[in-house]
Amino acid sequence: MAINSALSKPLTLSPELEAVVGAGPMPRTEVVKQLWVYIKKNNLQNPQNKRNILADDKLKAIFGGKGEVTMFEMTKLVSAHLK
Repeated sequence: MAINSALSKPLTLSPELEAVVGAGPMPRTEVVKQLWVYIKKNNLQNPQNKRNILADDKLKAIFGGKGEVTMFEMTKLVSAHLK
């Protein structure tokens, strides 16, 4: 049960992250959900490898300037933007 409450606890988002997912505070689960909404809406999945995300300027600000990241890398990079 403790794990779920940690995931559902609203966190403060960095301005870069808020530019993509909307204003916080927001639980980590909702941040990831909103990231996927943004990625799909802007067609940012690599067509050859759907597990990879192609970063636009807003996502590059979150991904440390990287142009393409894996789903798993994305989760790790987003953590740096949550408090």
